Amino acid sequence: MTTAVGERVAVDLEEVNRQLDGASPEEILRWGVETYYPRLTMATAFGPEGCAILHMLSRIEPRVRVFNLDTGYQFAETLHLRDRIADKLGIEVELVRADLSIPEYEAANGGPVYAADPDRCCRDRKIVPLRKAVEGYSAWISSIRADQSSHRAQANVVGWDAKFNLVKLNPLLRWTHRDVWAYVVANDVPYNPLHDHGYPSIGCWPCTRAVVPGESDERAGRWAGQAKTECGLHSLDSSQL
Repeated sequence: MTTAVGERVAVDLEEVNRQLDGASPEEILRWGVETYYPRLTMATAFGPEGCAILHMLSRIEPRVRVFNLDTGYQFAETLHLRDRIADKLGIEVELVRADLSIPEYEAANGGPVYAADPDRCCRDRKIVPLRKAVEGYSAWISSIRADQSSHRAQANVVGWDAKFNLVKLNPLLRWTHRDVWAYVVANDVPYNPLHDHGYPSIGCWPCTRAVVPGESDERAGRWAGQAKTECGLHSLDSSQL
């Protein structure tokens, strides 16, 4: 039995996961809000999944703290989407940054780290800032789907995140790409315009390209030509911290 202590209650995560596996994303989010708010937070990269969850939160509890890991390498379209989300949904997404700016970081390392060691770049610009950002919180919301990768297929709807030492909610885990976009279209949810130009998955601009004909994997444009498929936020390996 995996047990986590939230702000008010002790939670049997294995039992809750059994109960909520198959529930709607809104039901999962409501459980998270009722159990953990205000010590509940969300990280978003402004993908269509994250934008869909933000739309749901705007109706359930818009005061949940939401943040974006601003690596310094994000597309301009991604940062502009943050403003559109604020205008449309009334949710101000906080930008969480690493201690060093990009010029400082590259100067300290003799140039861009993403080219020679993308794992380290992700660790320094994403994982370490995330670990600091969730200090003091009991649970965090992510927007992963099980069908996105083998790593993500191992996740639970609700479970203990040993990497960051808090409960992790994955309300869209059982949704498909089609489910996400059906929700986005039906609810007129703002999304990144790069999705209309061959970018099904969007990360940092140096490590993201449009997919080409014949590539069926929606994450094929991330770290193309490398064995790397994850930034490390959602992997089960805690050795990167």
